[in-house]
Amino acid sequence: MTAAQQTAPRLSAPVLRMTGIKKSFSGVAVLIGVDWALRAGEVHILAGENGAGKTTLIKILAGVHSDFSGTITLSGKPVRFRGPQDAAGHGIAVIHQDIAVVPSMSVRDNIFLGREIVRGHRVCFRAERDRARAVLGRLGLDIDSSRLLEDFPVSVRQMVEIAKALVHDARIIVMDEPTSALNEVEASRLFKIVGDLRSQGRAIVFISHRLEEIYRVGQTITVLRDGRAVGTFPAAELPPDRLVELMVGRAVDRLFPPRTAKLGGLLLQAEGVSVPDPSGIKPWAVEGLDFRLRAGEILGLAGLRGGGASELVHGLFGSFGKRVRGRIRLAGEAYVPQSPGCAIRRGLALLTNDRKSSGLVPTMSVGRNISLASLGRFSPWGWIKTGREAAAAGRLIETLGIKAGAADEVVANLSGGNQQKVLLARWLETSPKVLLLDEPTSGIDIGAKNEIYRLLDIWTSEGKGVLLITSELPELLALSDRVMVLHRGRFIDEFDRGEATQERVIKAAMGMENQA
Repeated sequence: MTAAQQTAPRLSAPVLRMTGIKKSFSGVAVLIGVDWALRAGEVHILAGENGAGKTTLIKILAGVHSDFSGTITLSGKPVRFRGPQDAAGHGIAVIHQDIAVVPSMSVRDNIFLGREIVRGHRVCFRAERDRARAVLGRLGLDIDSSRLLEDFPVSVRQMVEIAKALVHDARIIVMDEPTSALNEVEASRLFKIVGDLRSQGRAIVFISHRLEEIYRVGQTITVLRDGRAVGTFPAAELPPDRLVELMVGRAVDRLFPPRTAKLGGLLLQAEGVSVPDPSGIKPWAVEGLDFRLRAGEILGLAGLRGGGASELVHGLFGSFGKRVRGRIRLAGEAYVPQSPGCAIRRGLALLTNDRKSSGLVPTMSVGRNISLASLGRFSPWGWIKTGREAAAAGRLIETLGIKAGAADEVVANLSGGNQQKVLLARWLETSPKVLLLDEPTSGIDIGAKNEIYRLLDIWTSEGKGVLLITSELPELLALSDRVMVLHRGRFIDEFDRGEATQERVIKAAMGMENQA
């Protein structure tokens, strides 16, 4: 039992009830008679696989979907929201998994967008600035709120989404994967804020695919599966194994399958590699780095956010053009990063950590998103051979277990986890030698994670090499054959599978000396 569960306040009558909720898209039932209740002073976990109906249920609560069957009562009174602004006016704030910010606007304007502080007929920027500074301070962010949001990394944008909910004093706060872009320190700060909000009597809905987070913050867990609520339980009375079984509808013997891949010859070698800092704050995000990757190996890249891991994989992939310095050999031949197209031709594939802005084309079909990085294979004379493209997409949809009606379904209609699988399918279609994976399981449910772990073992058994970045340390340690730790863009330490522990990796990531 966690401290959060032990100190849970006595719960009041439900502040929110959703009864008999039904919702379909194009004749396909997504929610089937869901009953659910939320109390003030409670952190209520909504658990379930991607596609179970969690996001649709939350969008109904947020006023995004008004064409549903069933009833909603708020503080005992029936309500039916006409739109998101109506729901917000009733004290409901939703922090969506896909960050809904406007990068070209300032931090302050994002926080108050649509709910500006107006005195007379004018926006009071001074009052907005002061309130923004106060709420950002609670989140541990010491930043200038007048700066454009695009100047900051994804983690800050996530915190700004949270700040929007706090500054408007919402009674019900929904957090959908709120730590997906946060490091360990930022996530711990968020958990403290969640505890403070709960002690103030706020009602918190928390959606996460990370078991440790579920049991760290939650008092109550409702499990959705295939559009139905299969049960609501006190968190302290629902063991993790049983939770996983309820979510996936079957027993998962081992979350992390055993590694069977055998290490082969040297696949990727880097000496003195330096990667420019894309923010321009300093000359290099990574400086003077040496490392090796063997065929069949998963090399984990650990470090705090901003440590240089993401910049390294982007540099290798040619995202910064010819500005990368150092000597690199790929499959025994010299390799100079020039462009993503060049990297793909040489056998590199990059899964970025932000599928919304730098991965998917949401208005395109599943099949077209899969074929984007290998169009030359399907259009040898400039015309796309749609039959060949659809057949390739169909094979990968089946291999990766992508839940889509067909290859021509618009990818925006898929759940977050299935969208992530579409991106993995895109890169597999290029037949890569080296997979550069930055947060590959972000926003993916436990069952889907288990599938991807199994696929990683298959891909490395075929001789592929993997550079893996993940903010989930248990995942990094369980999957990696070696872990290389970066601190402020420099190599700090390296651990073999048997040597790596969370404590040693965290200490190294913070620049502290490790004792053997």
